[in-house]
Amino acid sequence: MRADAQRNLARVLAAAEEVLTRDGLTASMRTIAGHAGVGVGTIYRQFPTKEALYQAIVMDRQRRLAEEAQALFTAADPGAALFSFFTRIVEDATVKKVFADALAGTGIDVKAATAGTYDIRGAVETLLTRAQRAGAVREEVGMAELLALLTAACLAAQHQGWDEELRTRTLAVMFHGLRP
Repeated sequence: MRADAQRNLARVLAAAEEVLTRDGLTASMRTIAGHAGVGVGTIYRQFPTKEALYQAIVMDRQRRLAEEAQALFTAADPGAALFSFFTRIVEDATVKKVFADALAGTGIDVKAATAGTYDIRGAVETLLTRAQRAGAVREEVGMAELLALLTAACLAAQHQGWDEELRTRTLAVMFHGLRP
């Protein structure tokens, strides 16, 4: 892909994510194109349907999460790295649900469509192992427990509309329970 096409693609994905988060699933491709500063034809050449665009957004969000996790693998404080990534996933959960719901409405299975692309679970496991070796997380906490807490926090944030203050307080309680 040419450099200008890559820049356009990045602008389209960022604009689409922002517009769809703000306006919901009724946002038009024309509105997204205007926000990205490209013609609507540029979007349709890459994404022939809204569903294809939604799927690309989900994949791009997963790519960014995986990159964030990898950057945290070498953090000086493994406990803070794990808790930071956990928080990031919970923050991301509400927005991700908008796109997952949109794809589900078209019959596309988000998990199947993105399977094998980015190993977020593996990243969490690496961060957990590092945090436990550093003594920042209780040894008896396994992936099953951590994923149960992460899933619960994500679902609660999605369904209860957590604001930043409630999210911060709730995660602080969870993190306290994970520490030795």
